[in-house]
Amino acid sequence: MLHPQARALLDLIEARAVPPTHTLSPADARALYRDRRALAQPAPQAVASVADMQAEGPHGTIPLRLYKPLPAAVTALPLLVYFHGGGWTMGDLDTHDTLCRELANRAGCAVLAVDYRMGPEHRFPAAVDDCIAATRWAHAQAGALGLDPTRIAVGGDSAGGNLAAVVAIAARDAGDLPLVYQLLIYPATDMRATAPSHTHNGQGYLLTSDTIRYFHDHYIDSRHHDTDWRASPLLHTDLAKLPPALVLTAGFDPLRDEGAAYAVALTAAGNRATYVCFERQIHGFITMGRVLDEANTAVALCAAEVQRALQADS
Repeated sequence: MLHPQARALLDLIEARAVPPTHTLSPADARALYRDRRALAQPAPQAVASVADMQAEGPHGTIPLRLYKPLPAAVTALPLLVYFHGGGWTMGDLDTHDTLCRELANRAGCAVLAVDYRMGPEHRFPAAVDDCIAATRWAHAQAGALGLDPTRIAVGGDSAGGNLAAVVAIAARDAGDLPLVYQLLIYPATDMRATAPSHTHNGQGYLLTSDTIRYFHDHYIDSRHHDTDWRASPLLHTDLAKLPPALVLTAGFDPLRDEGAAYAVALTAAGNRATYVCFERQIHGFITMGRVLDEANTAVALCAAEVQRALQADS
């Protein structure tokens, strides 16, 4: 059964006649996504420091935001490199500012948020290239930033979860970018969108099949890219020797089954992977802690697992 708080949120969105994302231009969709934060997100927590910075990547400058947790650290901090959700089309450093602050404080680590390039202006694989470049930059600059280069994790939600999974694979294949953990929050792992949950949950639960197609078509410019592992990490032929992972999904999410399938594939390949499904929740719920109690539980769980993974290697 859908959580009553999630049901109330969906009813409110309908009552206010909030236009579906797929009916909007990318610019309008981005503005709505940014503006509706006040409805559902908790107040942002204070942290020890926040610094905007940038890295250079193959497509140009990549804006970044580095959060350091309270209490202020006196030694090098472990790091979570975080990629925001938004269908590779919307989202930015501000839309996930509250979540990054919460993860930093709760996990006791620094968080580096990455404002990667998005479609339709920058098509696949520009987002992948930016996220790999930003993670490499963080590793190279760790000493100057007061970070521990031996304790770096990647994470993200939805499209960001997809990108985190892809970065983890790319880092393994490169062999010179050691990552110790991956936090995958309702990740998109298969661009073909054929899992049963795409049908069962494709209408009525905020993220719809229409919106998924909208996101896909703004990011992917050719169907043959759907089977490229950089778009669909579930389809990589070798998922062995990857960092331990937490894969978190929501029961009423079209992406639920492909997230579960990725956790199963990681485990089958010999990795340590934990799978948790919040059965009564919808896609995107983890940033909605003002109105969804289980969002706060999910953030606490994610932070605890990141903290355990990063501290284990200290």
